[in-house]
Amino acid sequence: MSSEQFVPEDFEPPRALETERFRLEPLGPEHNESDLAAWSSSIEHIRATKGYPDGSWPPAGGMSPEQNLADLTRHAADFEARKGFTFTVLDPGSDEVIGCVYLYPSSAPEHDVEVQSWVTAGRAELDGPLADAVAAWLVDEWPWERPDRHGR
Repeated sequence: MSSEQFVPEDFEPPRALETERFRLEPLGPEHNESDLAAWSSSIEHIRATKGYPDGSWPPAGGMSPEQNLADLTRHAADFEARKGFTFTVLDPGSDEVIGCVYLYPSSAPEHDVEVQSWVTAGRAELDGPLADAVAAWLVDEWPWERPDRHGR
């Protein structure tokens, strides 16, 4: 893997993680309405979540649906270009967005991936289980060896 590649050329990124309590799939424009509702209902909770060390996301003033759509489109393009992998966290019994997982290159030389996740305030009990499931998923199915989980 060259220093510019986030994942090896022959690596096929997983597109799902399913547990009894949540399921992950690539985040895309089709999630716009539910994604916007999820994070905008939980701004303070997300900002206080471990893994958001600068506390600047989500924006305190929110976003318009068009701004959120542009953000989701960017994340989907990053996924297809293999530059970063963002997953929406869905309630397993519905298509309701209840959180998000981000896997992006780390700028710290001691780490090869930066891992962040959040869940809505109404599903706060899933924060630890989600972080733990993602940590195990990274070991089992992803090529990185030195994740930065921001203290999780």
